[in-house]
Amino acid sequence: MIIFDFLLENLNILVLLTIMKRKTILNHRDFLTVREDPVVFADCFVAKAKSAKFIGDARFGLVATKKTFRLAVHRNRAKRLLRDWIAFNEDLMLPDMDYIFIARSPILDCNREDGRNQMRKALKKIAKIKNEKQA
Repeated sequence: MIIFDFLLENLNILVLLTIMKRKTILNHRDFLTVREDPVVFADCFVAKAKSAKFIGDARFGLVATKKTFRLAVHRNRAKRLLRDWIAFNEDLMLPDMDYIFIARSPILDCNREDGRNQMRKALKKIAKIKNEKQA
């Protein structure tokens, strides 16, 4: 009986970890986009979208290059800001699209509200471009 309780507790923890896992793009092939894929340029980032590999589950990838941000602290901050903005506007992400966000150097000077507004506008523009292509 003790072993069963232990296994049940570990299973609950495993389920929680699976639910909490971020939906990120990790594979290099998934980062590759085609010329026809929608691209939106914002002040602080560039947003690209492509058809999802797994439909019904929008994923995202973040890029903060060493060429743009020399210090690791700056690269990490840029990715942290992008994650915050994505989480705030997650309801605008289309479930059949994978997104790639490339940080630009002005992101370090951008405040939270401006970034969230830029992300909202970029996701709406991507949805508009996708709808125009389908029509």
